[in-house]
Amino acid sequence: MSNSIYTQYPPDLDSQQEAFLIQTVKNWTVEHALTVRPSAAIVPTEFNSGNTLATNAPVTLFPSPFPESCFEQARGLQQIYNELYAAIASDEQWLETVMKELIEVDDFLANLWKIHLDVKREGYVQDMTLGLFRSDYMLHTPEDGPQSLRQVEFNTISSSFGGLSCRVAEMHTHLATYPSPQHPVAYPPHPLFSNSKETRIKTTGRPPVNAAVSTLTAGLAAAHQAYGPSKSSPQLPTCVLFIVQDTERNVFDQLALSSFLHKEHGIPSFRLPTSKITTYTTVASPPTRPLIYTPPTDKSTQYEVTVVYYRALYAPTEYTDAQTWNARHWLERSAAIKCPSILLHLAGSKKVQQVLTSKPPGPDHLKSFLPKQTDSTLESLRSTFAPQYSLSSSDPAVPAEGIKLALDAATAANHVLKPQREGGGNNIYRTNIPAFLKSIPESQWKQYILMELIHPPKDAKNFALRSDGAAALDNVISELGIFGTCLWKKTPGGKTAEILHNTEGGYLLRTKSKESDEGGVAAGFSSLDSVILYKD
Repeated sequence: MSNSIYTQYPPDLDSQQEAFLIQTVKNWTVEHALTVRPSAAIVPTEFNSGNTLATNAPVTLFPSPFPESCFEQARGLQQIYNELYAAIASDEQWLETVMKELIEVDDFLANLWKIHLDVKREGYVQDMTLGLFRSDYMLHTPEDGPQSLRQVEFNTISSSFGGLSCRVAEMHTHLATYPSPQHPVAYPPHPLFSNSKETRIKTTGRPPVNAAVSTLTAGLAAAHQAYGPSKSSPQLPTCVLFIVQDTERNVFDQLALSSFLHKEHGIPSFRLPTSKITTYTTVASPPTRPLIYTPPTDKSTQYEVTVVYYRALYAPTEYTDAQTWNARHWLERSAAIKCPSILLHLAGSKKVQQVLTSKPPGPDHLKSFLPKQTDSTLESLRSTFAPQYSLSSSDPAVPAEGIKLALDAATAANHVLKPQREGGGNNIYRTNIPAFLKSIPESQWKQYILMELIHPPKDAKNFALRSDGAAALDNVISELGIFGTCLWKKTPGGKTAEILHNTEGGYLLRTKSKESDEGGVAAGFSSLDSVILYKD
């Protein structure tokens, strides 16, 4: 890869060009709902008491370069990853062996597992599960080797920004081609914006079409249809239920999905804050236990819920009281198809990701879960794994390799310590790791995994426009997420998944300052971006 791809990008802007581009982006984001609710840090609560205001989502002014070969590898692996996590969530016994030591020290995971056991004891009435997944990667660019793709994590719950990521690709395409591809006015000339055969850099000249919204909603529609007719007597109209946070700021990303679901598939959906789950839903009597939703605006009309789609309840901080835990149990025991189920939620734990990286002479979990895949496909999957280590040891007298690496400042400097949590702001980085571990009881160490750092391209730059309206050029790091959907059926008492729907489509690119370790957009660390592909 030519280093000039990054050192000569983005194109230089003078003050007038920058002001014009920033204002154009601000206008476009509001016009096309590329927006979020502002945080209290931007608009104090007293000026936004009804939570009605909106501002531009944090976005980059330019799309970011990304090698086409790595982009296509990520896309090509997504359906395999979908199948892998469907298999993991269907093998309760294997998942229990992985989660057992975590449950001993992590109350959040222990409570989730307890819900599963309680529902299992009563008897599950739904054997189908839906996954709306996102597999996140970074480019790994070592000093002494070729550039490659490395997986950061695999998301099994609330895989967000499919809606807004499509908008960003549309915005960057508009800026690169308006009023015509031959004479754009928003972007200065640059080889990456040209698809001419004469340019040395082979590029499409604009971001690829982003199909995240159609892919994700097709997954919801497939589950809705697989649920079948109402199980109530008399039969009720059916719907999809989005479970959302009470103070959700990322509402427009979610509305992009619900609007498309209704417009293109004719399926109604409703948004239900977590605090209102037991107020507006009921679980009918056995044996079928359908989930019934009563809209607050029309209490004379009831809907039977086919799919419960979680855009909330993935973090311990959301479970503020016993009522919230009761609500999660309430939904899990119902006949609605869950996206995700408790077992699929747990399958997304960092510990599962770490265990999957083991290879011969240790257990070959990939071969076990994906017996029909070729060795070359499994090797391509393994090539995306960063080295990861457990912080638990079966022999107290012999520290695990992960513990030795984490406690030594020299080796810790090339690692990140990850807890079993979703969302940004939870990880411990580099030389902070030894002191952190020494500050907590050793019995708590096993709830973390140690992962070798991924080293992205050094010279990447972009302009970021934050939600407060400020923009700045910075050295950046980008993270690519590929969306996929999977619906499967599990035979009662069995360990395998019968795949009913398995697709890939759409992507998310998040770009952050090189100085920031964390990467969540919702958490305020990153900006939404799109890719401009190149062949070197």
